[in-house]
Amino acid sequence: MGKRLMVVDDSRVIEMQMQKLLAGTDYEIVAYCRDGEEAIDRYGEVDPDLVTMDIIMPGIDGLETAEAILKDYPFARIVMVSSLAYDDTINEADNIGVKAFVYKPLEREMLLEAFEKAMAQS
Repeated sequence: MGKRLMVVDDSRVIEMQMQKLLAGTDYEIVAYCRDGEEAIDRYGEVDPDLVTMDIIMPGIDGLETAEAILKDYPFARIVMVSSLAYDDTINEADNIGVKAFVYKPLEREMLLEAFEKAMAQS
């Protein structure tokens, strides 16, 4: 059975890119959220195995969104996906409980490695 993925990113291009990169893998995008508020609202109903989270989004950012989801769902597996690669941002994501970090532009192997790393953690 495939793994259910929720993509949280305000860019429609990322959604299409994810679809292409994940074609033929175990991962299926079951929800796409354009902002943090939508992701927080929909997480419980979607019940994904994994979430990819952009950092820079309108409204609340990805770090705040991840923190809110993990507060209500401590076993959520969140992978940050961003071009924002500052050490303090990565450290903050780690402290929140994010399982992995992937840099844009996305590459299939890096994405799948991050997903496997996140899935291996409980």
